This record gives sequence, C-alpha cells and structure tokens, in this order.
Amino acid sequence: MAGHKACFAKTSHGVCDTESGPSDRLSVIAFSSTARRLFPLRRMTEAGRQEALQAVNSLISNGGTNIAEGLRKGAKVIVDRKWKNSVASIILLSDGQDTYTVTSPSGTHRRKDYKSLLPISIHQNGGTGFHIPVHSFGFGADHDATSMHSISEISGGTFSFIEAEGVIQDAFAQCIGGLLSVVVQELQVQVECVHRSLHIGSIKAGSYRTSIIGNARMGTVDVGDLYAEEERDFLVTINIPVDRSIDQMSLLKVDCVYRDPITKDAVTLEGASQVKIQRPEIIGAQVVSMEVDRQRNRLHAAEAMAEARVAAENGDLARAVCVLERCYKSLSETASTESGDRLCVALCAELKEMQERMANRQIYEASGRAYVLSGLSSHSWQRATARGDSTDSTSLLQAYQTPSMVDMVTRSQTMLLGNPSSHRKLRQALSFPAARPQPR
Repeated sequence: MAGHKACFAKTSHGVCDTESGPSDRLSVIAFSSTARRLFPLRRMTEAGRQEALQAVNSLISNGGTNIAEGLRKGAKVIVDRKWKNSVASIILLSDGQDTYTVTSPSGTHRRKDYKSLLPISIHQNGGTGFHIPVHSFGFGADHDATSMHSISEISGGTFSFIEAEGVIQDAFAQCIGGLLSVVVQELQVQVECVHRSLHIGSIKAGSYRTSIIGNARMGTVDVGDLYAEEERDFLVTINIPVDRSIDQMSLLKVDCVYRDPITKDAVTLEGASQVKIQRPEIIGAQVVSMEVDRQRNRLHAAEAMAEARVAAENGDLARAVCVLERCYKSLSETASTESGDRLCVALCAELKEMQERMANRQIYEASGRAYVLSGLSSHSWQRATARGDSTDSTSLLQAYQTPSMVDMVTRSQTMLLGNPSSHRKLRQALSFPAARPQPR
C-alpha cells in the first residue's frame, strides 16, 4: 500500500480482529516491494486479537506493490499450517498497481497473464485438491481493478471496489460475515433428463464451471462453498418435442453432492427435486414464470455489463453506454420488472449507474472500470460485493446478501459508532426470501 491509504487496511483489519471468535485464526501478510508475515496464524482470543491489532497498527508504507509475493506468502501460511480447519480464505487489500509481476519495476513491460500473480494452490481447481479463494478489495482510484478482479475470478473469490473511506469497514464486515457462516463445501449440482427424448441445450451458471455429458442428457454445476441461507439460481434449457400420447411429462431430476464442513463427510441428496410439465391437448392463456423471467434478466444484465466493459476497454465508450441503455430498456419492459420485482428494479438502477460512470474516459478510468468489475463479480458468483462510495441501498439493493452478512455489518457499525442507525448500512437483500436463520 502507498501513502496515507495504509490506514484503510488498519481499519479493515480492526473489523477482522474484533469480529472473529476464539475458534477462528488470523495471520497478516504485509507487502510492498517484498512480503513479510507480521504474525503467524493466531486464534482470535482476546490476547490474539490484541496481538493482531498491535501488528497491523505498526504498518507503514514503504512504496511498491508486489501482489504476487504477498499472495505467495499468504498461500504458504495456509498450506503449511499444522491444524487444517475446513474453511480457509485470503482477503487481499490493495490501493495501487502491481509494480513487479504484471508490470516490471521500471514500468516498461505490462503482461496480461494475471495467473502469474497466483501460486498454484490458489488457482480454482488447480489440480492440487485444495482450494483457497481470494476475496480482493481495491481502494480508491489508483488500484488495478483488472488485476484484482482477475485474481478473485481465477481463485473463486469476489472483487469489491471501495471508493470512499467511510464504507470500508462495512464492506469488510460483509465479507467476513459470509466467510464465518460456510455451511456447505464442494457442492456439485447434477441435472439429468428423465424422458428418453430430451436433451440439455445449455446450462447458464455465470462463473461456475459447468459440463454437459452423456449425449447431452446430463449436466453438472460445480458450486463449491455456500454460506448460510445463500441461494444459487441456474438456467437450464432443454428441447421438448411434441408428444400427444401423454398428459404429463417428467423433464429433469436434480441431485446434489457436497461435503459437510463440520463432519467432513460427503453428503448425497438423490432425487432432491424433479421437474414435470403438463401436456394438455388444449392450451390456455400463456403465463410468464416470474422466477424464470427475473433470472433471464439477471443473466441479460450481466452479459450487457461484460459487453459494455469490452467496448470501453477498446476505447468506444459511446458503444458501451449504448449497450447498457439497450439492456436497460429491454429489462424495463419485462413482466418481472413491470411487476416491481426488487432484483430487476435494482439491475435497472445498476445499469444506469454504470452509464454515468462511463460518461467520459477520465470517469471510467477513475471509477467506472472498478464499479463494472465489482458488479460482474457479484452477478457471476451470485454473491454480495461492495462497490462505489456507498453500500447503502438508497438506489441499489444489496443483492445476494445473507442474514449472517447483515448481522456482521450491524455489529461492525455498533462497534465503530455505538449507534448503527447513524452509519451507512449494508441492508439485507430484499430479493431473497424472508426466512430467518435456523439454530444449528
């Protein structure tokens, strides 16, 4: 980190230290031109938290940003630990450009291979049998959003953009609230055609790895970890032939397998769900499925964001804005948006915000790129991220937030100000069911 922004890291680590419990462990790596471990993994007892706070408060800025070395050191801490708890992650904070791996110290050679920033143990499905997601946070206008987003995307983590100092603690608390509530690991969802004449056309799952096998009659989605009360929505398309010999057709059966992080046992849920449709001779009025419509809108918006980003990176901001505006108009006319669906209304507001941040090259370089990438990270993984100078839901709903995240943010605000109502809030996502957490 460079300059006065190193104080942001101290604030964020204050959240980590204060909100962690005695069963959680923390190690902190500081990096500039080189990386060093401030302290080894420590249980966050009262003594452990004090040690962590003292170490982080001693940080000073030395110039230079060697992200690759910091990640290598962090990965080594996790891989070499004696006691291997089931959930392990890296939180990466940076406010500058990598000056050693992506860009040489002289600044003359810039490489596009962002995988070079990550050791093999961090690569998602890197063949090591071990997975370390990196949740990255880019601060201010000077950080390399493309590198930070790529690091998270490759590792299976999320990228958050922090534009203003006032929101950093909430953003960090939101991330930690999720990490401390993992209830499912290594989840794989399997769909299989039931009727003999059916075949899977496609599986749209964002950044999750999918496969279609068995003559297109079976498909899988590798989901990985789930936080408490998280949901995932995937769109599966199948070609349904005309069949007048039956009045009901079984389309798909859905199974899943996952690992319990407490017992470490593999759990298989067979026949968890089966999709059927009626095949009447006389068809009544067509009814739009609101759930399918809203998921189509989510995917359409994410695709438009990605297309607009490509246009902006190629220097065509006018086309980027046009892509976003066209998607906005399309979403505005769908049944789910017209019915006031909160997720779709939020997507429309987000598309408008992105257009404003692509008004000219200066604005795009300062905040537009990072804002778009943090949005893409959120929608592709269906997981909450922070973006911009506020994470309040005055104009945008906090999609994908879980009750555990909301609870941690509230605790963070209470710790900081003593009165959560006087601080910006990360609200619970209203696009999720209102069910409360069950005791476990």
